[in-house]
Amino acid sequence: MTSTSAEARILAGSGGRRWRVLSPPPLEGFADAGPGLPDLMRILLAQRGVTDTIAARRYLGSPGDLTDPRLMPNLDVAVERLARACERGETVAVYGDYDVDGVTATTLLAEGLECLGARPMPYIPDRFTEGYGPNVRAVRQLADRGATLLVTADTGTSAVLEVDEANSLGMDVVVIDHHTIPEALPDALAIVNPRLNDIAYGSEPAAVGVAYKVVHDLHDRLGRPYEPDEHRALVALGNVCDLAPMLAENRDLVRLGLAALARTQRPGILALCEVAGVKPEHISTETIGWGLGPRINAAGRMEHAMIALDLLRAPTLAQARPLAKRLEDLNRARREATTDALETARESLTAADRAGALIVVASPAISSGIVGLCAARLAEEFSRPAIVMEVAGGEGRGSCRSIPEFDVTELLRRHGDLFVRFGGHRAAAGFTIEESRIPEMKARLVEDAGRLLDVANLAPTIGVDCELPLEAVDRQTLQWLGLLAPHGVGNDTPKFLARGVQVQATRAVGADGSHLQMTLKSGHATWKAISFGNAEYEVPAGEQADIIYTFRQDDFRGDGSLQLEVLDLRPATSD
Repeated sequence: MTSTSAEARILAGSGGRRWRVLSPPPLEGFADAGPGLPDLMRILLAQRGVTDTIAARRYLGSPGDLTDPRLMPNLDVAVERLARACERGETVAVYGDYDVDGVTATTLLAEGLECLGARPMPYIPDRFTEGYGPNVRAVRQLADRGATLLVTADTGTSAVLEVDEANSLGMDVVVIDHHTIPEALPDALAIVNPRLNDIAYGSEPAAVGVAYKVVHDLHDRLGRPYEPDEHRALVALGNVCDLAPMLAENRDLVRLGLAALARTQRPGILALCEVAGVKPEHISTETIGWGLGPRINAAGRMEHAMIALDLLRAPTLAQARPLAKRLEDLNRARREATTDALETARESLTAADRAGALIVVASPAISSGIVGLCAARLAEEFSRPAIVMEVAGGEGRGSCRSIPEFDVTELLRRHGDLFVRFGGHRAAAGFTIEESRIPEMKARLVEDAGRLLDVANLAPTIGVDCELPLEAVDRQTLQWLGLLAPHGVGNDTPKFLARGVQVQATRAVGADGSHLQMTLKSGHATWKAISFGNAEYEVPAGEQADIIYTFRQDDFRGDGSLQLEVLDLRPATSD
């Protein structure tokens, strides 16, 4: 994982930002690596917890054997029950969540069960009328429709009452999830969740990754051949969009999934790529994050996630394209609604709110479909955890987004008496609360967060791996850096500091002129660069700048031209 060592230099960036430049880590573990492994790679690997030559070869090489499925908690019990359902042709309700992870996990489970003889009945709740997670009414409806087995996908770990209801109706319950383990677990036949047993499994895949392990083992148990490519593609989508840690087996699953996406024949993904302007062979974690994921999520945020599920399960392009077009329209509406919600949220914040350790916004004008997006933007803007709630019908439906140094679900757990229900993981959570308790909740949570967070030091901070002059970067350097991918939580994209870079040309671009397009020169090297949202910090042409930069992956293709992404810049200094 990325180093959290306190050995770092703090430099002043633009607009109150701070640059945290890590000191070189110990490299003794690479003493036997020989001259073939560059010093830059040794530093970057060590900062990501890869500290010796053997581990480096495994990390940089092709994906190896995946984790033994027997290490996944309760997988054997779940697979045994699912195998019986397939052999008997039972009706199996697959109850998913409405985000990308939930939709992909539901798709994978439904397809896997169907091809093995069961009769899956996929169900995703309506965010606006049913809320998050299983609900008793839906469980009863599924039982009435003939389901003898209920399988949850990306939900269920906290569903004590709903699982009891399913049991009372004669349904067995298998929970397939990855969310934080609550104090009281439901009485399910099996809870397959890598967070059980203190994550002895060794990695933390999103629910679609857990579902993949279940379906893979189910095929093995039944002695049926399994072609995993199209399901690996779904695993990549769900893991990347759910910000699952990009470590250990999970990183390998995403690497395999990206390769599967490049050759996918799934009509729904092909149609989604068409509307997003993405070529399947060029899909990366970045294009999933800004191109494919938001469109899949838009269904559940704005209308109903079954639209996205139907897209991923569409048998032909002719059937998939209208659904993809619908998601494109919903995503456009989602962007507009998010802009309006952010304006509403900012206007509601007092000076005291902005100075506290936790941002809390509650409003009837913000839809529950976009509270999470709004919270994420506020957390980024104010560099502190944020909670945004829609208030309607006597209750608040909230979403929380956090910062790396703060576990927001633990915050909710410490005040669990406040909520009708809650759940999530370290970086994100959701809850329902009675409207009358919102003021009490705000006071208690803000006070609690203030005890754990040093508000004075919550300035936006950019972590920098090391100094790397632009003239030191060549094609071989970029090839080495590419081996560190895919990037995500726990395996950040490397960020570098370059000093005294000559600004040859610069201009504001974008619809609102907030971005900065530049030509930069250092030594013999000239670079095209883009800096998003930093036009106000422009360093004039002809002057020198210090920059924090990384590389834009799409620019490594085609004619081989390279482009920098400048994350922050300032007039050159000598500090």
